[in-house]
Amino acid sequence: MQVTRLDVRNLRLLQPGTLIPAPGLNLITGPNGAGKTSVLEALHLLAYGRSFRGRVRDGLIRTDAEAVEVFVEWSEETGRSRKAGLRHSGQRWEGRLDGQPVAQLGELCAALAAVTFEPGSHALVSGGGESRRRFVDWGLFHVEHEFFALWRRYARALKQRNVLLKVRSRETTQLDVWDRELAEAGEPLGRWRQDYLDALQGSLEAITADFLPNLGKATFTYQSGWRRDEMPLVDALLLARERDLATGFTSVGPHRADWRVDYHERPARESLSRGQSKLTALACLLVQAQHFANRRGEWPVILLDDLGSELDQEHQFRVLRHLMAGNAQVFLTGTETPRALESIAVGAMFHVEQGRIQSV
Repeated sequence: MQVTRLDVRNLRLLQPGTLIPAPGLNLITGPNGAGKTSVLEALHLLAYGRSFRGRVRDGLIRTDAEAVEVFVEWSEETGRSRKAGLRHSGQRWEGRLDGQPVAQLGELCAALAAVTFEPGSHALVSGGGESRRRFVDWGLFHVEHEFFALWRRYARALKQRNVLLKVRSRETTQLDVWDRELAEAGEPLGRWRQDYLDALQGSLEAITADFLPNLGKATFTYQSGWRRDEMPLVDALLLARERDLATGFTSVGPHRADWRVDYHERPARESLSRGQSKLTALACLLVQAQHFANRRGEWPVILLDDLGSELDQEHQFRVLRHLMAGNAQVFLTGTETPRALESIAVGAMFHVEQGRIQSV
């Protein structure tokens, strides 16, 4: 995917502006607080329906404006040109894709794929399980056409079961119905997630060997959210029913799933340093982008926010070399031009000053 035009209005401190990026590497520089990260936020917002810095209502919309507006044009590997627009007030949203209104935000998210690395991305490794579940589900959403319907089926069943649990309903028939529905969706959901991480394993080993060679072989370890090797999910739900009635929520199932990256030379469960967590998270994101490219025949858009402050020069070079070899379009922000770019061609340069975007 190659973004060919980006229009942004009412996003934080950014002045209304247009960006015409180039294929390959696009460098966006500017002083701290000038608004360069907001350029990446705009692309992320259209690709995910949310910002990587919080909810739309939490400061994303420019003061005194009603809504943020983002319009993106891009081309696909097949030569097809596409365009999408999103207007979001924080309460309501309107979207268009290829000139037609969209009924669900997921339609926009499915059309434009972006992988983002920003200062908070280390939480993928060191934070809670929700971000790791989103990581796997994003990958499956974009490469397995049937996944989203299954995910929605599971989420709907989980919501209904939790409603019964919260009112302390002991109506066995109703709970049995939702247990079966939850299990019928949850069992294949868990298998898909396990298979997805298995498919990433080879690339993870290769990239972490380059980024963190002293830690040894890296391995994804998946935790299904119940003792899957010992019993089917429907039995696990029945076994946990009394506890769930007491707490008012479902305690077992894929919504409790998690995964981690283990290193052969690292003692089991010993915490990684912040720097190691950043590199591990970045490796996972690059592996995901590579898998997307292998399955879809084109790379997602890569958004790298302030890479120079997150990684040393050598690791910056390795990341960019890997992406340029794969023909990805990359948007990279920094307060200045990184020294790592001395031997890497830059397709286009932009400067942001007091919210104004200018081509250099």
